[in-house]
Amino acid sequence: MINSDFRKKMTDSWFSYLQSQICKEFEFLEKGKTKFIRREWNKKNKNEGGGTSFLLSKGNLFEKVGVNKSTVSGTFSKNFRDKILGAKKNGKYWASGISVVAHMKNPKIPAIHFNTRFIVTNKEWFGGGMDVTPSHQDAKEKKLVHNMLKKTCLKNKKNYKKYKKWCDEYFYLPHRKEIRGIGGIFFDYETGNWIKNFKFVRELGLSFINISRKIIERKKNSKWNQKDKEKQLMKRGRYVEFNLLYDRGTKFGLNSGGNIDSILMSLPPHAKWK
Repeated sequence: MINSDFRKKMTDSWFSYLQSQICKEFEFLEKGKTKFIRREWNKKNKNEGGGTSFLLSKGNLFEKVGVNKSTVSGTFSKNFRDKILGAKKNGKYWASGISVVAHMKNPKIPAIHFNTRFIVTNKEWFGGGMDVTPSHQDAKEKKLVHNMLKKTCLKNKKNYKKYKKWCDEYFYLPHRKEIRGIGGIFFDYETGNWIKNFKFVRELGLSFINISRKIIERKKNSKWNQKDKEKQLMKRGRYVEFNLLYDRGTKFGLNSGGNIDSILMSLPPHAKWK
């Protein structure tokens, strides 16, 4: 019987599986001795869950990449309940999700972000997305990313144009009046058919692995110089600004008693500002 407990168990298991597959793929792409370091954490009240974080840093390809998976529950503070669908009445929630942020050593390879989640309050919904943040323009790369995401959306009868527009508007820095990168897709509050939504979330996770592989394989041998690196570090500054000022995932993690190190793992190891 597909009840709420079953839906929680299935999505939680999927996120764990996807985390292991992403780590395997990224270690394979590294082709070196650098491996992910595993770290587990729990909320203060261990009955409210925790998570597992995998971090790889100073690799041949990845300067820093974090693959986080968490499953937590509890009660939101009263001043945060209005911001979460279905939490206004009593503030209780259950949430499971996976989040990946990869910052590359080679500045010609863009930063890549992906996350999917399933949240239960008085409502149940999926959310997530994928976006790419390059420091160097590449029209072919942009077309590749969007074509693959579009294909995944259309296959699952999802509104790609809506998700793309949502992503462009979400990953926008108002104080800079600029978008963070080349976009991708973003969605939230998917409360419809659970089976179809779960299928879409699974296929998006696999698409993320495929897209990441293609992006990296295209440029892993690209030559770069210090000027290119400086440009990347400046772009990373924009990444930091968005994640600390506007990112919903950061705010959700901090307001749900998440692990600080895991929440801030998305930040790059080095960044610059003028």
